Amino acid sequence: MRQWTPPPGWLFCPADRPERYRKALQRADITVLDLEDAVAPERKNDARRAVAELVNDGVYDFERTVLRIHGAGSSEHTADLQLLRETSIGRIMLAKAEQAKDLAQLGHLEVIALIETPLGVEQCASIADTTCVTALMWGADDLVAGLGGLSSRCPDGRYRDVARYARSRVLVAAKARSLVAIDAVYMDIRDVDGLRAECLDAVAVGFDATVAIHPTQVDVIRDAYAPSVDQARWARDLLAATNDGRGVTTFEGRMVDGPVYAHARRILARSRHTRERGERSTDPATA
Repeated sequence: MRQWTPPPGWLFCPADRPERYRKALQRADITVLDLEDAVAPERKNDARRAVAELVNDGVYDFERTVLRIHGAGSSEHTADLQLLRETSIGRIMLAKAEQAKDLAQLGHLEVIALIETPLGVEQCASIADTTCVTALMWGADDLVAGLGGLSSRCPDGRYRDVARYARSRVLVAAKARSLVAIDAVYMDIRDVDGLRAECLDAVAVGFDATVAIHPTQVDVIRDAYAPSVDQARWARDLLAATNDGRGVTTFEGRMVDGPVYAHARRILARSRHTRERGERSTDPATA
């Protein structure tokens, strides 16, 4: 369960808009079908019915969809759990994950824990230790709201220190346990350069994916995460020259060991995702 290596281009989609879900599947690597923030309070039951219909009609793509449910403190949480019991959905995102006990009823599922509150940041290590957790994601805006703040970013677009702290803490908690780490959404849809810079930074520090809030952001995310030809060649040559990364040795004059091998494997995984996406886009069955 903990060996999941997802592709990088994710996209949120409101669960009460099933017609958008089909389009999201065509556009993104992973679609996060959202029962939480993207759905108005009076539409929650409609959204759950729409998800059930997608499953019953055979439209729901279990490999490329994550269902975001409400956090344990929400009045909608129980109804979301009932939906999970009535369907065969097995991969979810738990909004506002705050404590390990929040996941007590989710042990049979693959859970992406969304860390977006002060308590969640404080408890993210114990949340990551929970057996059903396969990934951690963090969120900036709800976190800052929970702190009583006004904005997660400085006027120039950079994260404020408290947001950077949360981002780093969630990343380290995930990677210390070999979990997937997912970066926060970028809210300014028009700021393509800002999104690109943030994704490049995410790749540089070890995040595995970023979630888009608009379809136009997906390709920017993919391009940032895609390794260059030279990077992919280096990774292949390194693993080929070192018996698939066993032991401490030297390569091109530099010492290499476990962390370097892991870095090479991540590069090849991202390269494989890029190649598979290209194959899907040219497959008439998916056109």
